[in-house]
Amino acid sequence: MVLFRGGSVLSKFCSRVVHQPSTSYRSVRWLQVQSAPQEDLRAQLQELIPEQQERLKKLKSEYGKVSVGDVTVDMVIGGMRGIKGMLWNTSLLDPDEGIRFRGHTIPECQNILPAAIFGGEPLPEGMLWLLLTGKVPTMEQVSALAKELQSRAKVPDHAFKVIDSLPETAHPMTQFTTGIMALQVQSEFQKAYEKGIPKTKYWEPTYEDSLNLIAQLPIIASYIYRRIYKGGKIIPSSDSLDYAANFASMLGFNDPKMHELMRLYVTIHSDHEGGNVSAHTVRLVGSPLSDPYLAFAAGMNGLAGPLHGLANQEVLRWIKSVVVEVGTDVTTDQLKEYVWKTLKSGQVVPGFGHGVLRKTDPRYTCQREFALKYMPDDPLFKVVSQLFEVVPPILLELGKVKNPWPNVDAHSGVLLNHFGLSEDRFFTVLFGVSRSLGTLSQLIWDRALGLPLERPKSVTMDWLESYCNKTAAAVGA
Repeated sequence: MVLFRGGSVLSKFCSRVVHQPSTSYRSVRWLQVQSAPQEDLRAQLQELIPEQQERLKKLKSEYGKVSVGDVTVDMVIGGMRGIKGMLWNTSLLDPDEGIRFRGHTIPECQNILPAAIFGGEPLPEGMLWLLLTGKVPTMEQVSALAKELQSRAKVPDHAFKVIDSLPETAHPMTQFTTGIMALQVQSEFQKAYEKGIPKTKYWEPTYEDSLNLIAQLPIIASYIYRRIYKGGKIIPSSDSLDYAANFASMLGFNDPKMHELMRLYVTIHSDHEGGNVSAHTVRLVGSPLSDPYLAFAAGMNGLAGPLHGLANQEVLRWIKSVVVEVGTDVTTDQLKEYVWKTLKSGQVVPGFGHGVLRKTDPRYTCQREFALKYMPDDPLFKVVSQLFEVVPPILLELGKVKNPWPNVDAHSGVLLNHFGLSEDRFFTVLFGVSRSLGTLSQLIWDRALGLPLERPKSVTMDWLESYCNKTAAAVGA
């Protein structure tokens, strides 16, 4: 797979595209295509935005006063959980079937999005196109977008110097958000706003910033990884690889299976509707017209929390603690005992449960399928499989959880560890690179649709008690 920067062509690909029905892109190889005007992502958005602006205008005028749900006291004091109060078009989370990207489930995306190898995982470039346009891209469109991202993937030297000013012991997420902020000086949105730009055009410099940032994040992330863990021996970007494979290569991993894992990882972590902390933070900080760098950096600071993106490193550490105490040939009874020991110590079993889902996370399932295909005999994978059988019944027995099933974090660390990426403190950075596809796609649409400054109403505990007392009195009267 060969991509070239600038205006050069994808000259090392095969000379033709295998034409398949729209449901067979999973089987299409990453082949040479020539870019054409109709394959340009920006042009697609230019065509889509007026239509969607009118759609939103009609919704507001005809249905603006329609109630979409009731707010309870539990919701008010429980982190606004479950309150329907945000427009987020790129994905939707269903409690039973999991995430849908622009209406498509993960298995559907694996089937319809262009793949790098025969029967392989979707290319993240295809997911980005789908999230931005709502349309399944052709191989030509994905290749044109990949070429565009390559042309944007140049990080200014000052960003590396800013990262280098931090101690190597700083958490990778601290270095990651610092690097993002260092890139902010190149913001096209900030420059355009200061010069004066019509509100209807806000999406255009937002698009430029967002694609620049998506293109540059793997370089920033891999630089941090090599700086902390590999003695500062930096691996340059390769024009011969797609987005995910190039990211893996810059980290130092050239196993084709690891490249496939990175394609899967970036794709399934790209978005998870708008209510999670990182996505919501990008939306919130972007709503007062902060540029995409400022908004995304804020989102990454939310992702760095132990209850959000840091959970994947906690899972691997916990699984390794099981192995240290019991060994890899752990019996079901031994595993049950260790799970109960964890729970009785006041801790949770990491990687199980979800705030919205009520069944096994499909992101867990597709990772499990990947493991069964490429690493069925991995000792830690076998432990994860046993946990899948052991943990849910125990959590149900406790009676305190609505969802005892494994989530995305239950599996990702074990897969990465198998291929040699065992530095669990870095896992959240991988998550962050992936999450850029969804959050920045939505930010572009926020600007295109002219969505307003986010400003929910807060109340005091006094107000809440008074309201509840009055309501109770009215009912009893």
